[in-house]
Amino acid sequence: MRRTLVAAVLLTAPVLAACTENTDAASTEGGGDPRALAVTSSDEACEVSATEAPAGTLTFDVTNAGSQVTEFYLLGEDGLRIVGEVENVGPSLSRQLVVNAPAGTYVTACKPGMAGEGIRADFTVTGSDDDVEVSTDDQELVATAQQNYQAYVRDQSDQLLVRTREFVELYEAGEDDRARALYPVARTHWERIETVAESFGDLDPQMDAREADLEPGQEWTGWHRIEKDLWPGRAERYTPLTAKQRATYAQDLLANTETLDQRIGELEFTVDQIANGSRGLLEEVATGKVTGEEEYWSRTDLYDFQANVDGARVGYEGVKPLLAEKDPELAEQLDTRFAALQDLLDEQREGEGFVSYDDLSQPEVKALSDAVNALSEPLSRLTAAVLA
Repeated sequence: MRRTLVAAVLLTAPVLAACTENTDAASTEGGGDPRALAVTSSDEACEVSATEAPAGTLTFDVTNAGSQVTEFYLLGEDGLRIVGEVENVGPSLSRQLVVNAPAGTYVTACKPGMAGEGIRADFTVTGSDDDVEVSTDDQELVATAQQNYQAYVRDQSDQLLVRTREFVELYEAGEDDRARALYPVARTHWERIETVAESFGDLDPQMDAREADLEPGQEWTGWHRIEKDLWPGRAERYTPLTAKQRATYAQDLLANTETLDQRIGELEFTVDQIANGSRGLLEEVATGKVTGEEEYWSRTDLYDFQANVDGARVGYEGVKPLLAEKDPELAEQLDTRFAALQDLLDEQREGEGFVSYDDLSQPEVKALSDAVNALSEPLSRLTAAVLA
């Protein structure tokens, strides 16, 4: 992953992170400092010397015992927010991550090969007498939010590329059941950063155009073209794509995803872009996901719904420390309404995913729509509030 070290935001406190090359691994064994943790990353494992530590300044000494370049992350409880990271740890080398972390639930992750979700485990920071101070320096909070969101978007783009490669391989091989199962999972990473992807006007219509939205003469390519081929049941008459046609559409999707990943790696974000992106993602929910129009063939709209909400929430939480100083009432209202919407989404979970959109009753659709609208109003005031 092409990252710089992130000083990231978690909840209402800025988390300051730093790394040092080729440090000696610290250990908590033998009654040592409980905030000094040793991490051993190999090709198949991510071993952390403890599963919890007291709040305060934590030091992770990361040693690469594998054959591939690796990365180490401390993530927020949702596994999305990047609290801190170290990158480009070569075989037999060590690097150090220092983060100032308040009490809470976290996730550790090593990424052998610097791709995909990585090898993850839960990590707990317990309460302690060492309070994590909240800076009142607006510039510091803005810089932290920018760095955090940049890392988040790049990470999601990286995971989108990995999942798309897997999906393309399955689809071209005719393994349709496995391709159908992976389709909404892969698209989750697109939907979490949809407004960023849409900023590249040439790529979005090639990758995410719906059949109903095609302009006269526009060639239909991308995710939804393949979606129809995998789920043609709602079509009155449909001729399945040939193996050659499948390969053409699949490779086109993969090539565009690689281009998107390259372009995203060059982006930087302002605080107003982060706040506006949060609002924009919720608008995507209101105009496509809650109505069941996005995934017309597969009916996997609730996966997209959740992913858009994930992206909106991560963007909001990135600027929340700044908002908490400028408009604490708005911050509290947004927290409450994000939680209410998430509770309704959780009611529609099935295994590790969601029920088909067709399984929703009209009252359930209305409840979700009402919750989206209730969140949209205060979220529309976010950008002005953080820039005030």
